[in-house]
Amino acid sequence: MAAHRPGPLKQQNKAHKGGRHRGRGSAQRDGKGRLALKTLSKKVRKELSRVDQRHRASQLRKQKKEAVLAEKRQLGGKDGPPHQVLVVPLHSRISLPEAMQLLQDRDTGTVHLNELGNTQSFMLLCPRLKHRWFFTSARPGDLHTVLDMAKVADTILFLLDPLEGWDSTGDYCLSCLFAQGLPTYTLAVQGISGLPLKKQIDARKKLSKAVEKRFLHDKFLLLDTQQEAGMLLRQLANQKQQHLAFRDRRAYLFAHAVDFVPSEENNLVGTLKISGYVRGQTVNVNRLLHIVGHGDFQMKQIDAPGDPFPLNPRRIKPQKDPDMAMEICATDTVDDMEEGLKVLMRADPDRQESLQAEVIPDPMEGEQTWPTEEELSEAKDFLKESSKVVKKVPKGTSSYQAEWILDGGSQSGGEGDEYEYDDMEHEDFMEEESQDESSEEEEEEYETMTVGESVHDGLYDEKVDEEAEAKMLEKYKQERLEEMFPDEVDTPRDVAARIRFQKYRGLKSFRTSPWDPKENLPQDYARIFQFQNFTNTRKSIFKEIEEKEVEGAEVGWYVTLHVSEVPVSVVECFRQGAPLIAFSLLPHEQKMSVLNMVVRRDPGNTEPVKAKEELIFHCGFRRFRASPLFSQHTAGMHSLIATGHLMSVDPDRMVIKRVVLSGHPFKIFTKMAVVRYMFFNREDVLWFKPVELRTKWGRRGHIKEPLGTHGHMKCSFDGKLKSQDTVLMNLYKRVFPKWTYDPYVPEPVPWVKSESSSVVPQEGME
Repeated sequence: MAAHRPGPLKQQNKAHKGGRHRGRGSAQRDGKGRLALKTLSKKVRKELSRVDQRHRASQLRKQKKEAVLAEKRQLGGKDGPPHQVLVVPLHSRISLPEAMQLLQDRDTGTVHLNELGNTQSFMLLCPRLKHRWFFTSARPGDLHTVLDMAKVADTILFLLDPLEGWDSTGDYCLSCLFAQGLPTYTLAVQGISGLPLKKQIDARKKLSKAVEKRFLHDKFLLLDTQQEAGMLLRQLANQKQQHLAFRDRRAYLFAHAVDFVPSEENNLVGTLKISGYVRGQTVNVNRLLHIVGHGDFQMKQIDAPGDPFPLNPRRIKPQKDPDMAMEICATDTVDDMEEGLKVLMRADPDRQESLQAEVIPDPMEGEQTWPTEEELSEAKDFLKESSKVVKKVPKGTSSYQAEWILDGGSQSGGEGDEYEYDDMEHEDFMEEESQDESSEEEEEEYETMTVGESVHDGLYDEKVDEEAEAKMLEKYKQERLEEMFPDEVDTPRDVAARIRFQKYRGLKSFRTSPWDPKENLPQDYARIFQFQNFTNTRKSIFKEIEEKEVEGAEVGWYVTLHVSEVPVSVVECFRQGAPLIAFSLLPHEQKMSVLNMVVRRDPGNTEPVKAKEELIFHCGFRRFRASPLFSQHTAGMHSLIATGHLMSVDPDRMVIKRVVLSGHPFKIFTKMAVVRYMFFNREDVLWFKPVELRTKWGRRGHIKEPLGTHGHMKCSFDGKLKSQDTVLMNLYKRVFPKWTYDPYVPEPVPWVKSESSSVVPQEGME
């Protein structure tokens, strides 16, 4: 009998020291190669006393408070840009001119009116309050103008109706603004003092409940008298500012004045001079400039003219009467502008960023070789040899009968005769029943109704576009079919399935099957840039913005940017009333790549969105037109389809499209079945033979061989098939967004004002 021997994992107890002193050598011997503990790289935090902790907390509170006060003093102060306020009425009954007139408090300060196209704006200078405001306005129906002005506005002043708060157009405008990102906002009610005293209390309660649904914990002010307007101005001046990330990291500018100098070679392109106050960050002339809705451009010079709206204008005392003082503003004469004009920076060609947005592809770099005829024939022979299977069959079994015998069993074909039946009549009955059910569903969804004739029916019919109605009806039908049978398509009878679905492939597992992201890329993918690590690049650029000081025009300066190679259409849009807004680009922001976005369907939009439909994107400060696998142009007012955020910038992320081919079991033999209606010729069955099959009831199988020449095929499954089951085949292909990026998205046709201050769109807008 063998004795037990202890293994290498036997427990070793610590020996008793016995009071002896351990020397250095014995300690090293006991260590037996063990590594010492790692030293802590972080600094040990010093324990502070309770008094020191309180002192440090008070110092942090004081620093934060001073930072907030410094920000308030800079915005609208003499050293900072004017406090830009966007006034947006949210109801058609609100009188915008009356509200703008109340805000022009000439007793408080000086008012400088300015007409920017069809929108009224003015500058309010209040030396007593040490603050200056720049008020602009926009109607909620003019969506592009509202969203663009909100990109640069410091505060948005929403005007509410005392009875309803906002109408449907105002609610739609709020949805778009919340999706884009709201800056600081204030609520004001116009017309509540005109109601009877009893109705004023009820109106305030009702309006407070409505405001809580959209604006949590926000109160509204009144705007009916000059005194209430003064209180509103103080609220705007002392309000804490809400920060938006895309504005804080970039320099941006709202154009107060625009001048265009055409080039000598071509009158359609020239130098655009944009004058305005610098906001956000310092403007560097070597950086690129993005004009919202028009694209990216290069700057060649930055000038610093005199401030046209100084908070404390300089005074000149004439020699004859020393007691008289005369105020001179820099906007009175052109000579003052020329005298105060100085050049801050000129572009350096060696340091200026390039406008290159696309990679110039090498046609020989991605050359691919197709397999020869000999290689194709060898592959076919290899498939034939590998498809031969050796089976044990009873004597007298023909080769045709042997094909019906499963690999793992010894059942004969006669045992399954009791399950064999021809379900032609059953299928015809099911088809008629399904047609009757579909017709009943259509009758339930659409009902007829008799109504009285209207006088305006003829006018209404004239405005209806029958072609658009027919297209929309077809889209609704396709969406309903997609919901009932997701991804299922019918195999065409006039085109071979191996040709119709030649770009698709079958996958053993959609989750684990390999797919090379660099395989069979379209030609346009050679023109895009790919970052090695987009996240790290973005972090390094943001860190450089916080730490490194940039040379250029500081925040609050009134400057003139000379932008080169600008089309004349930019000036024409500005003269028609569209605001002109410019953002300075960070490094690499002009380069084209693939954006992967996560979006949510807006609950207010119920129309079907077809694949590859052309849409307008508001992404940060950019507004561009693209087709993210979509393609149709909508007429009239833009509708908010979806909102979301940027997930990654990665061309290797694959978007896979799936189509499902369906067939019906014709004859069933336990685990074997004859399937039809999936293909209609023998060659297609042989072509798609390697692809795995599945059924709606969870069975899996594969094609054994074709039967006849009409697309019938013998299939084996992992279990018995039911007659009412459906056989499916999944095919996949990679889809790519089309190169339809268009940064030029001009403003729609200007809206026409009526006498009642309401706004109506013109036909054919956008």
